[in-house]
Amino acid sequence: MKTLQQQTLWRWICVRVLALAVGSVVVIALCMWLRFAIENIWILHHMPADLRNEFVQLRSHPEANPARFHEIIDAWWGISYSDPSIASADWLTVGLLVVVIIPFIVFFGLRSARPLSVQFSHLAAAAGSVSAGNFSTRAAQVDGAPLEMSRFTQNFNAMMQQLARYERELRASHVAMAHELRSPLTAAIGRLQGMIDGVFTPEPRQLEMVMKQLQLLSRLTDELHLLSLADAGQLSLHKSVTDLAGLLHEKAAWLAPQAQSAGMALHVIADTPCPCEVDAIRLGQVVTIVMENALRYASEGGSLTASVRKTPDGYAMAFSDQGPGVAAEFLPVMFDRFTRGESSRARHSGGSGLGLSIARAICLAHGGAIHAAQGADKGLVITITLPANNSVILTRS
Repeated sequence: MKTLQQQTLWRWICVRVLALAVGSVVVIALCMWLRFAIENIWILHHMPADLRNEFVQLRSHPEANPARFHEIIDAWWGISYSDPSIASADWLTVGLLVVVIIPFIVFFGLRSARPLSVQFSHLAAAAGSVSAGNFSTRAAQVDGAPLEMSRFTQNFNAMMQQLARYERELRASHVAMAHELRSPLTAAIGRLQGMIDGVFTPEPRQLEMVMKQLQLLSRLTDELHLLSLADAGQLSLHKSVTDLAGLLHEKAAWLAPQAQSAGMALHVIADTPCPCEVDAIRLGQVVTIVMENALRYASEGGSLTASVRKTPDGYAMAFSDQGPGVAAEFLPVMFDRFTRGESSRARHSGGSGLGLSIARAICLAHGGAIHAAQGADKGLVITITLPANNSVILTRS
């Protein structure tokens, strides 16, 4: 059974068709041989001993006395023993065997083809359930199905697992999106309504509060638009040769005042030039998001170390802080949209919950990846990897 699962569809069909054809011929031939063998044994058993000895000798050398040989044949086997007529016993036997063997061929043929039919039926039923909106449906794997059908079923189930995950994420994202957009919009509308009703004086400070909420709303809209482009594979990148070490130094210098205000020291370990063909603006956005994330949530650790190194597969940029870190169960979902930790990496710090999602989308658009892990002692380590095909060699003029 395990061997059949590794056969291709063409071989699977050929093996069964040939097995049925050859098996049918062998069965018919065997039945014909048995018919003559049993008849010979029966007749020889009932012959007188002297006559049987004489016939055995004549059968070995019929040319010694052909007339006597045929006389014995006609007497004991019948005068029509060698008659080629269609109505002879031989042809009637063949016809009877064909009539008897056809049901066996049909039965075993259908039984052999059943795994293929059942697998198709499972897939059709699962597809019908999916078309009705049930993304949790899985097609059962049938033993004995051809290799292509087994792979097709496995890929179908994997696809449905992905669709179910996307559906869950989409629903959760829509709920979170509505909440995130409603908060600044409600605040702005409430403040404006208060000024219209005379509760608040329409002075610059009040208008600045409204503008702040509208800017937050605009920022959320832009971030969601970027993620939508990334999901659709339409996030455009303008690549150029960029020194990743220089990019880290640049972003660290840009964020130095913010780090000083947070009481956090920024350390960059990137002395060797690391040329890579990337979109400098987009990748710089990723670096800024990761660094600001550490400044916002891990400032109590006192330091953030950013480094870049060459790897066999390309480049790796690592950002290590000494903050409180996150729970282990939060690591797999921290790059999902609107996801925030429950401890110090929480909502009160003011993030939209989209920053790390944007960072992941940009990394994926570059053919790279981003992941997080617990630090050796404490804190969090976020690593950005870029593939080797982005690596280039800088030439000096």
